[in-house]
Amino acid sequence: MSNKTSGRMISRRKRQQRVRAHIKGCECRPRLCVFRSNKHVYAQVIDDDTRSTLASASSLSPEFKTGEGKKTGKPAAEAVGLLIAKRCAEKGITQVVFDRNGFIYKKNGLIATLADGARKGGLKF
Repeated sequence: MSNKTSGRMISRRKRQQRVRAHIKGCECRPRLCVFRSNKHVYAQVIDDDTRSTLASASSLSPEFKTGEGKKTGKPAAEAVGLLIAKRCAEKGITQVVFDRNGFIYKKNGLIATLADGARKGGLKF
């Protein structure tokens, strides 16, 4: 691991801790935590009181792969957002707290696209 990579990881970890200090998910309004790697996008709805995952979705989910063609990038992020919203609706969850997990929320980025997909699916932030 080079110094440049470790510096990026340290910066993300600091952003992550700063955001998590203010955001906490409860039973009435759980936390929607997102993660992105170079290839895939992941989302989890977490109840911090009981420390349990209530719903999860990713670009590796079987439901995601049954769609047309292979989605990557923004189409994948939007599809994961819609999928997590659908799974939350099945469990009766309508409102969540959005946790960007230290990733930068750009207007045109994957994290914002996932959030928009979740909003289209019916989740309220």
